[in-house]
Amino acid sequence: MNISKPQLYPLTFTPVLKDYLWGGRNLEKIGRALPPGITAESWEIAAHPHGTTIVENGPFAGWRLSDVQSQWGLDLIGRKNEWAHNRGKFPLLIKLLDADQPLSVQVHPDDAYALHHEGNELGKTEMWVVLDARPGAKIVLGVKEGTTAAILEQAITEGTVESLLHHIPVKRGDYVCVPAGSLHAILGGVLIAEIQQNSDTTYRVYDWNRLDQKGQSRALHVKQSLAVINFEQIEPGLPAAQILQQTEEMTRYKLCRNRYFNVERVEMVAGARFSGELSGETLEIWGLLQGNASLLVGAFHQTLRPVRFVLLPAALGCFEIISETPATLLRVYVE
Repeated sequence: MNISKPQLYPLTFTPVLKDYLWGGRNLEKIGRALPPGITAESWEIAAHPHGTTIVENGPFAGWRLSDVQSQWGLDLIGRKNEWAHNRGKFPLLIKLLDADQPLSVQVHPDDAYALHHEGNELGKTEMWVVLDARPGAKIVLGVKEGTTAAILEQAITEGTVESLLHHIPVKRGDYVCVPAGSLHAILGGVLIAEIQQNSDTTYRVYDWNRLDQKGQSRALHVKQSLAVINFEQIEPGLPAAQILQQTEEMTRYKLCRNRYFNVERVEMVAGARFSGELSGETLEIWGLLQGNASLLVGAFHQTLRPVRFVLLPAALGCFEIISETPATLLRVYVE
């Protein structure tokens, strides 16, 4: 595609839907129109071989995100993400997950292991924000005291993995940081927003002895899992959000911070304004979770849609988020 570069502007996307066997219809609760059948994941902002979102607004409407990155380069993703650009990758992947049924017990590798064993694929550090949860909903995170690679391997062979899993109750509003190497699972009845490295590398440890749509067991990845699980992550709890800034109009909370992304929750009263400036260092991704708010960039005005995400290019310049009602938003950037 060869056109002259349009002026930088905020990008919204048409999500890519995935119909894995553990999904349901719960994305309808947040206003999504779904095709018939199961929807497990909605890839909101993605540029990966397994799913690439299409721009739905402005001069780049109809373009794949990866092609927009080819045009705008570091002006889109920022100098702090140059390492990703040099690999031909967009740095992040934003999803919604409907875990109507439990996901497999799994682990993701770090970059070093993935690049050595999975070609140009990256590792996967991620985090979850719980958008909705049935009463009694839980996740699995980390290992129980005394669990070793040898004990887990024996449990996989004997079908007794469940006795080693560390469960944590979750409710709406909770968040979970999931570094690469974390043994984890999202159990049934949880709807989440996920921010992660741009990777689709997953090693299954245990899949609840269930069968897929073809009556087959899904493959396990025992050797790879045992090589990458962090057995020092013993019975963790949920972190507490830390206040970064508090005024009469707005409170910013730090949720997760790592080398790949920072995630904040921003709570605004009606009429509040968040003013920011993007000078080329990092992109920002904003998602409206509750309330009504809009985005202002010069003369550009866009109403934010509930539980949808907008990508602000790294060299965009000044912008404002304006709340028309009390509003809760997610803010993602690289530090």
